[in-house]
Amino acid sequence: MKRHIPSTRALLVFDAVARHHGVSRAAEELCLTHSAVSQQLRLLETQIGVRLVQRSARGTTLTEAGRRYHGQIAGDLLRLQDHTLEAMARRTDGLRLIVGAVPVLAEGWLLPRLPGFTARQPGCSLHLQVFPTLLYMEDMPFDVGVQYDDAVWPGAEARPLMPEACVAVCAPGAAGRDRMASGDFREARLLHLRTRLGAWEEWFAQAPAATQPPDNLVAGHRFDLFSMLLEAVRADLGVGLVPRYFVERALRSGELALACAHEAPSRRGYSVFVPPNRAADPLVTAFVEWICELPTA
Repeated sequence: MKRHIPSTRALLVFDAVARHHGVSRAAEELCLTHSAVSQQLRLLETQIGVRLVQRSARGTTLTEAGRRYHGQIAGDLLRLQDHTLEAMARRTDGLRLIVGAVPVLAEGWLLPRLPGFTARQPGCSLHLQVFPTLLYMEDMPFDVGVQYDDAVWPGAEARPLMPEACVAVCAPGAAGRDRMASGDFREARLLHLRTRLGAWEEWFAQAPAATQPPDNLVAGHRFDLFSMLLEAVRADLGVGLVPRYFVERALRSGELALACAHEAPSRRGYSVFVPPNRAADPLVTAFVEWICELPTA
């Protein structure tokens, strides 16, 4: 089956003309002659069978079809560039390790400790990428993963890393902080992570001395990310329930405060996942050994 894909040269020319609203400046950017740019435009229009640019005495403008087409291919060109740069990064003259991690653990626990690993492996280029919690793929694009214990990675070996414990945090000047410190949350405004709407119920069940709000425990503001929830706490929108490691530095600096001293073990912990095809890689082995040596507190 014939593929209807224009040449990259023609697409780059069209993109430049669209961005610069004219042929002359596009030719300057691409180091081409005016006629060469015009020729590429004509070839592209002939292949597609649609007029993409409108030429007049005032210059060159995109037609409605041209504006729509440029909106579609501009992102594709950027992605093609990213893919090419990614392939270039795979050159054999350097070491590269792709680590997929759940964002909250990467931001709050792993990143501050990474200088310890790069000091051991100074020639390694480490790529830290998001390992989505609910992602399921037969072939993950990571050399090693750091995720919740129940993450699904077919065939990967999971090595326990650490448990998770959650604490209730608030802004230092939050109203009712004294009452919350004594376990009285009846007037508290609870904040929620969208994927953990049962977290407060679990926390109160483990803190029998605490008095919960009379309203529904899942009522209140909701956020997609722990980082968003934490910013809401800083803005004094309410009290948030977060993993202890994620707020340790903010608690030490005084940016945030414990609303209550109770620390509730979560039903979830974290593990390091290594796929079968990377198990014998010395760099992967070195990373797993290093991360498993780290103190969890």
